[in-house]
Amino acid sequence: MPDMRTNASDELRALPSVDRVIGDAQLATVRDKFPWHTIATLVREELDSARAAIARGASAPTVAQLTGKVIQLTHQFGQTGPRSVINATGVVLHTNLGRAPLSEAATQAIMQSASSYSDLEYSIAEGSRGSRQQHVDRLITLVTGAESAFVVNNNASALLLSLAALANEKEVIVSRGQAVEVGGGFRIPDVMRQSGAKLIEVGTTNRTYSLDYEEAITPQTAALLKVHTSNFRISGFTKSPDLEELVGLARTNGIPMIYDLGSGCLADTQAFGLSHEPTVQESVTAGVNLTLFSGDKLLGGPQAGIIVGDRAIVDHLAKHPLARAFRIDKLSLAGLAATLLHYLQDEHIDKIPVWKMISAADTAIKARAQRWANLIGAQATVEPAHSTIGGGSMPDQVLPTWIVAIRPHLTTPQKLANQLRTTDPPIIVRVIDHKVALDPRTVLPVDEETLIQAVRNSCGLGG
Repeated sequence: MPDMRTNASDELRALPSVDRVIGDAQLATVRDKFPWHTIATLVREELDSARAAIARGASAPTVAQLTGKVIQLTHQFGQTGPRSVINATGVVLHTNLGRAPLSEAATQAIMQSASSYSDLEYSIAEGSRGSRQQHVDRLITLVTGAESAFVVNNNASALLLSLAALANEKEVIVSRGQAVEVGGGFRIPDVMRQSGAKLIEVGTTNRTYSLDYEEAITPQTAALLKVHTSNFRISGFTKSPDLEELVGLARTNGIPMIYDLGSGCLADTQAFGLSHEPTVQESVTAGVNLTLFSGDKLLGGPQAGIIVGDRAIVDHLAKHPLARAFRIDKLSLAGLAATLLHYLQDEHIDKIPVWKMISAADTAIKARAQRWANLIGAQATVEPAHSTIGGGSMPDQVLPTWIVAIRPHLTTPQKLANQLRTTDPPIIVRVIDHKVALDPRTVLPVDEETLIQAVRNSCGLGG
């Protein structure tokens, strides 16, 4: 039996030096673009990885293999991320793909804000320091009907700020069925603990009554909290109090009512064949003291946490130290302002991509799918399927759609899906019933020709 320690020693001695790898002719172009210390760091890291692999029984890499890896790494540096991808999955708000694509106006607003100085916190009229909230607060109150508004960087921050400002070392009552986990493993109870608030769960997972809240109220109660279960549904034998009941209970006891609405819907989803999704306007009308929602879900804008409600309470939140830690950046602020203006001008269905996708006509989707299939050829057929909303919004709702279903002749569906992810830009698809599925609903028109050509190339059709 060979001595593994001896073989490993031989392999370690065979490793080239850092200088030898850096001096290799293959790295000439890399040396012109990156300083010596950067290349040396990459080479040392590759040599460290090689030593670890040798300890597991691998052979020493050659100089050519090492330089090839370094060149590959430097090429990746040039692909600044996040990269643009083509979403052919049919998931409108795909969390892993950045959720809501922005409207043209929102994109232009962000580019303008990024490329020059701005009046981010400067009052042009008064010639003195201003507030970054001035760019969106009036738009938000006009669209939602709320008395006041405040924007932070995401909805988790909005909840944490609200609880920290109103319920530190006090109690907040929430239904046991609403103490939920949201994306990335973040849980509402954990967020509440970080705020200093004490969570009081009432009712059961599937049934909670207003009496459960009422019996739990004590002198230590700081607020009632309702959390919209926007990323899951409990159906069947269920019960939860109406929003108006909770608002009345909170008002009777002189404590604020907080509604974490999450999805940030400002439009009537029933107009597009979906079930009713609670809207921000309904929450405001019901008299909720604070309503919290996201900017990058059904609102269709950039990531943001939006707080609307009573002026006195919103002003109190704005003065809390966490407000600065959670403040929204200038680029998201610009994109949010442009997105809100679409609602104010009643053009959101035509201008905001999320709503254009949700409202897309069945006949238009089928026509796009048929055109794609004709260009792809015999490997492609048009079939009925379903799109989903995604992004922690309306989990039990689907939209009928038409997909291009591809049975590749030269490879497997999974290998074709993997290959499409390596194109530039990457194309993200689903595999359904042993076929690659392309859903036109979520493919932006500007990306159509790129997608079709990439699919043809990957299917061996070329041209």
